[in-house]
Amino acid sequence: MYSSGVSTSERLIESTRELLWERGYVGTSPKAILERSGAGQGSMYHHFKGKPDLALAAIRRTAEEMRATAEAVLAGPGTPYERIEAYLLRERDVLRGCPVGRLTMDPDVVADDTLRAPVDETLEWLRARLTGIVEEGRERGEFAPVPDSAEIAAAVVATVQGGYVLARASGSPAAFDAGVRGLLALLAPRER
Repeated sequence: MYSSGVSTSERLIESTRELLWERGYVGTSPKAILERSGAGQGSMYHHFKGKPDLALAAIRRTAEEMRATAEAVLAGPGTPYERIEAYLLRERDVLRGCPVGRLTMDPDVVADDTLRAPVDETLEWLRARLTGIVEEGRERGEFAPVPDSAEIAAAVVATVQGGYVLARASGSPAAFDAGVRGLLALLAPRER
């Protein structure tokens, strides 16, 4: 599954990321991690203190990847509305869901402050980043002065995360797409 140039610790992290997304924390057993990664017995404990330590590394990597992907779009060209639109319309595997959002539904991750921290930090970063873009749009007269910029940012995050849930529940990306189109219509720049 992995090329020979990929380190054992890297294979363990990537395998754990995939398993957490597919099975959740409880379903991600050390045996499954070793099988998926092709690592030998004892490799996990050579590189990590145990499953919680490896899971934390995997969750941090997932969070970093989500931030980088979002930032690439949000820092792109265009007006604030166009950048939010690009974020909402970017290519996603809607039926698979958000790897960070899925972690919020894992009771074992949510119950552990250490495992939950990268998830909380990433969602907070996204809300803050979007708040800044909405503020920029307000200063340019693109968005109305009410409601609060942070509330609009929260609505954007909620639309994406809720859209994943609705799409997975229906087995179709149509619910995600409808939510995004509705939010974009509400956010459309006002006429000057």
